[in-house]
Amino acid sequence: MSDETGARPAPEVEAIEDEWSRAIVSNDAARIADFMDDDWVMVSESGVTTKEQFLSVVESGALTHSAMDRVGGARARAYGDTVLLTTRMTNTAHYEGRRFDADEWVTDVFVRRDDRWLCVLSQITAVAQPGD
Repeated sequence: MSDETGARPAPEVEAIEDEWSRAIVSNDAARIADFMDDDWVMVSESGVTTKEQFLSVVESGALTHSAMDRVGGARARAYGDTVLLTTRMTNTAHYEGRRFDADEWVTDVFVRRDDRWLCVLSQITAVAQPGD
């Protein structure tokens, strides 16, 4: 990986993102946590969710995912030991028994810690639908 500002990171980060998506669909909180830094947060239209909050609803079974797919390619840029990866994702989730289908732009911020890439922040933005 290059230390140049804005350089393309090693393909390993996109592969890690794909593995993390598979972990989320597995609905295994411990497996999902392996990709997250302790300080991870998700920012969405409903506010800021901590790692502990997210994993607790997964662990309880209140939140499950049955699909999570990348739509098209990803934009990944490295800034030293930090990578910003933005991609369009679709997913199907169930929260407290209600189904939710989402089409979102997702930006994940990864940092290298002890020779591992861990996500510290996920920003989710809904894709505008025709007529919105």
